[in-house]
Amino acid sequence: MNQSELKQVAAERAALFVEDGMTIGLGTGSTVFFLVEAIARRIKEEGLHIQGVATSSRTANQAAELGIKMLDLNDVDHIDLTIDGADEIDKHFQGIKGGGAAHTLEKMVAINSTRNIWIVDESKLVPVLGKFPLPTEVIPFGCEQVFKRLEAENLHPHFRLDADGERIRTHNQNFVIDLHMGAIKHPHLLKQFLDSEVGILEHGLFLDLVNTVVVGTQDGAQVLDAKR
Repeated sequence: MNQSELKQVAAERAALFVEDGMTIGLGTGSTVFFLVEAIARRIKEEGLHIQGVATSSRTANQAAELGIKMLDLNDVDHIDLTIDGADEIDKHFQGIKGGGAAHTLEKMVAINSTRNIWIVDESKLVPVLGKFPLPTEVIPFGCEQVFKRLEAENLHPHFRLDADGERIRTHNQNFVIDLHMGAIKHPHLLKQFLDSEVGILEHGLFLDLVNTVVVGTQDGAQVLDAKR
């Protein structure tokens, strides 16, 4: 199977965790695309009654077009289960997300969920986080000063650019500064530093959040329960 097929294997297995009556969080990205399709099929075939909260307009539009009732995060009193992708997951079940620049919204949905599942192909499992650049969402005002502070800490920052060389804008109209560190040996310490930096709205370190990881492998879907 190619990478796309592995993503679909993971997504379709994770869709089986959705139960009737749930409020579910739907993430963003190519793997989640397959998930939304799988959930929509279950709704049609099994008559499930669910409602969703999306982490991007792209996911919200796809889900709504397929008949999934979508709500704003402000309009729900809880989220039973959120299913999302991840860009890297280490052996301690810590993760990096934000390749699609939606990490702030993704984290807001995740922390308000009773349970979190990540769906990935096997290439996303790594011994140490950091080969994938760590995203930070930075407000435009003073962003050059934030960049300089990150550079002074040897975090190797780069503004994320689009195909035209323009700075990428998030859903919140902020910039993304990616940290090209190669390896993050102490993710909790880095999280503490980034949390304290004025001008950084949010970062892509998702620590101690996931409960279950569903991995698409050549032998089918593998379900891993996070151990702390």
